[in-house]
Amino acid sequence: MPHTRPAATLGELLHRPERNPMSHAILDLLNQVMSSPWLYLALFALALLDGFFPIVPAETSVITAGVFAASTGEPALWLVMVVAALGAFAGDHISYAIGGKAGRRLHGKKSYAWAQQALAERGGLLLVVARYIPGGRTAATLTMGAVRYPRRSFAFFDAIAAGSWAVYSALIGFFGGMAFENDPIKGLLLGLGIAVSITVLVEVVRWVRKRRSQGSHRALVAAAQGAQGDS
Repeated sequence: MPHTRPAATLGELLHRPERNPMSHAILDLLNQVMSSPWLYLALFALALLDGFFPIVPAETSVITAGVFAASTGEPALWLVMVVAALGAFAGDHISYAIGGKAGRRLHGKKSYAWAQQALAERGGLLLVVARYIPGGRTAATLTMGAVRYPRRSFAFFDAIAAGSWAVYSALIGFFGGMAFENDPIKGLLLGLGIAVSITVLVEVVRWVRKRRSQGSHRALVAAAQGAQGDS
């Protein structure tokens, strides 16, 4: 059978001679937080608030929990995924309700216009895509509430969006923690770097597709105008 090395304990991580005092203090604090049973409630609350208050660092918190799940064995990775998904699902429904009440006040805002156009093009899949775009998830849920998108369909697509986001964030942290098993801080930085890179990639692809769409539209307009001039 292949030999598997057990996860490093808190004492082993903190008493390595190469650990400098600052990283020692940061790691000690993070380990206290990650080993607390209140962590799961905190992750749920952060994911919930992030649904309608996007400044809250929910994704960073889930990634951090994933890193420590790989490095120290705490918290439980599956439970991190479950509470983060439930919190995101609840927060998105609060945002949907806010959008339903705000209604007309959202008109004219760029984020609303973007979400409305994307909703017309992609339907419920907008929720899944927007979950990985900074600020996009809030714009999408608010807009879907404002236009009275069917709640049952909203719940279906949002369950996919919230669940996939929770698994994605936790696993990015987990694999980062595995890559730097003996240094959770480096694992955290790697996990955050991967998450930022994926977000940037999504934004670049979206920008390129938008430019191509605009270029095709201009070409069609020019061709139509040319045809009219020849007639």
